[in-house]
Amino acid sequence: MSYRVEIFREAEKTLETLDKVMDQRIRKKLRELAQAPLDPRLSKQMETAKDRRYSRVGDWRIIYRVNEASGTLDIIAIRPRSRAYR
Repeated sequence: MSYRVEIFREAEKTLETLDKVMDQRIRKKLRELAQAPLDPRLSKQMETAKDRRYSRVGDWRIIYRVNEASGTLDIIAIRPRSRAYR
């Protein structure tokens, strides 16, 4: 099952500021996550918020939650590793 990706405003603003290469890498990871959002090879559960998961792309983290009922992947934030877990 493929999930529909919904990018929250904060994450969208971050994507707009990234260089082209990192933007492409993150968008590729989003496509992979849409196919298998709970795959342990692609993401891990956050310790601080059990309903959220994160995926690594270089020094950046994609923070998201899976909404099974609506079939969506809610991209909450895209942050550098140093700020991702706060």
